[in-house]
Amino acid sequence: MKIGCPKEIKPQEFRVGLTPNAAVEAVAHGHNVIIERGAGVGAGFPDEAYEAAGATLVDTAEEVFATADMIVKVKEPQAGERKMLREGQLLFTYLHLAPDPEQTHDLLASGCTAIAYETVTDDRGGLPLLAPMSEVAGKLAPQVGAWTLQKANGGRGTLLGGVPGVGRGKVLVIGGGVVGTHAARIASGMGAEVTVLDMSLARLRYLDDAFRGEFATGYAGRAYTAELLQEADMVVGAVLIPGAAAPKLVSREQLSTMKPGAALVDVAIDQGGCFETSKPTTHADPIYEVDGIMHYCVANMPGAVARTSTIALGNATMPFMLALADKGWKQACADDPNLLNGLNVHAGKLTYYAVGKALGIDVTSPQLIVKG
Repeated sequence: MKIGCPKEIKPQEFRVGLTPNAAVEAVAHGHNVIIERGAGVGAGFPDEAYEAAGATLVDTAEEVFATADMIVKVKEPQAGERKMLREGQLLFTYLHLAPDPEQTHDLLASGCTAIAYETVTDDRGGLPLLAPMSEVAGKLAPQVGAWTLQKANGGRGTLLGGVPGVGRGKVLVIGGGVVGTHAARIASGMGAEVTVLDMSLARLRYLDDAFRGEFATGYAGRAYTAELLQEADMVVGAVLIPGAAAPKLVSREQLSTMKPGAALVDVAIDQGGCFETSKPTTHADPIYEVDGIMHYCVANMPGAVARTSTIALGNATMPFMLALADKGWKQACADDPNLLNGLNVHAGKLTYYAVGKALGIDVTSPQLIVKG
């Protein structure tokens, strides 16, 4: 199979879909790897590393899309990239379709087959291709939130760890999954007073047992969430419903109850955001203010630490990428129901229920497509 990897073109996106190590493995499996020149530079991988891996370098993304049977990326294809997709071509990347009807309709119109990293599962019900970036984003959230809190950035001017004689900052993390757990650990390590909210009692018990009181936990009921919002210096939105639009957990009305200059960090912005006032931002212009509350809503947070993120993502995606290339997408998905869960689009048909529900589009069962 011809495996193509173009340079990411989303603003300030420095990651790359294929590492040189992944290229080595693909070539060893008998596949041809086509890389756009400069695709890996932002993550610290020069063109020479891909040439040494046995990949073929081309000058433009157009050459990659025109040549490859499978396109491997990081972020969802941008409008110009979607125009280059063709019928029968396989796209393997993050998609986040539920809040993005324009992308969804373009993918359907292209006739391509699209497998989304974020909906591939594992035998334990986890999301193995989302988890590495959730870990990165979770660890980044308190870091960027602390920066947002600085007075020069419009924030409250609170130091999370405090100093002798001055109280610690209060951090509220809504969602106790991968993102929330890592955010809580880092914020606690910075000296903040941290509370994690979740609606799963089993998850709250796990967090209490595993972290032995390193941070407080609580049930994410409306009243208790509203109470803690009033006290928080920073709120991290870390709620995920796989493949679906994120629920809105903080309303605009509630901003008026918060401390002026408090920071909201919306890690769920890729799925539409979990605060009513969230809108996607970029690393070049990451924060904005609504009703005196500072919002950090960068839609590709892990891109800020591109080398770490690229290697972590590549470690997770490589086995699936090789299975798709070795067997073809249909046989690979038939053999692995977890990979089949990643199928979102095929030949003009939507195949992921949560996306269809969010966008009001009819869905075709992926099992029927694989059997057909």
